[in-house]
Amino acid sequence: MAKESMKAREAKRKRMAKKFAAKRQALKDAGDFNALQLLPRNSCPVRGRNRCKLTGRPRGYMRQFGISRVTFREMVSFGLIPGVTKSSW
Repeated sequence: MAKESMKAREAKRKRMAKKFAAKRQALKDAGDFNALQLLPRNSCPVRGRNRCKLTGRPRGYMRQFGISRVTFREMVSFGLIPGVTKSSW
C-alpha cells in the first residue's frame, strides 16, 4: 500500500494540471516559453504518474481498469470484475 502522502501528491498534481491547462495551452500557442516556465512545475500533466485507484501502487498499472496487476488478480479471483475470468487450458 502506498503512503497517503504519495496518493495526495498525485491528486494535487492532477488538480493543478486541470487548473492550468487552458493557460498552458494559450502560452504554448503564443510561443511564450519564458512565461510557461514561470508556471508551477506540478501544473505540467507529464509529471503525473499512473497509480492504482485502490492501493496507490505505481508499478504494474493496468490502464483499462485503473488498478494494479496485483489488485486486478485478486479482484478477478473473487469475481468482482464482470466479464473477466481466470484462464485455464
